[in-house]
Amino acid sequence: MARWRDGMGQLVVEGGRLVPLELAVSYRARTRGLLGRDGVDGAVLLSPATSVHTFRMRFPLDVAYLDRHLRVIALHTVPPNRLTAPRLRARHILEAEAGAMARWGIRPGARVRVELHGGHT
Repeated sequence: MARWRDGMGQLVVEGGRLVPLELAVSYRARTRGLLGRDGVDGAVLLSPATSVHTFRMRFPLDVAYLDRHLRVIALHTVPPNRLTAPRLRARHILEAEAGAMARWGIRPGARVRVELHGGHT
């Protein structure tokens, strides 16, 4: 798996669905996450990450825990002002507005792929 940097790309869901993706891989970007936003266009990938919090969030999130092969090992909808428990095999976390992941076909067991702008994976 390539080394990622903060930036934009797209998430490719099993079946070929493309979702706009923001990568948050630096400590600063992961810490900032979706704080202070009223929504998100697409998804945010936090890496490395095993848990998240939604304190000071303005909207509920779908949170998908991904293993090192980018397979979804768990999926939860988390309301604002909560802290999720760390997941044992999680290496990355995908966040989106509540309900978005079901529309995209993301479910436990599904595999996703990250495509960076410029063609790197």
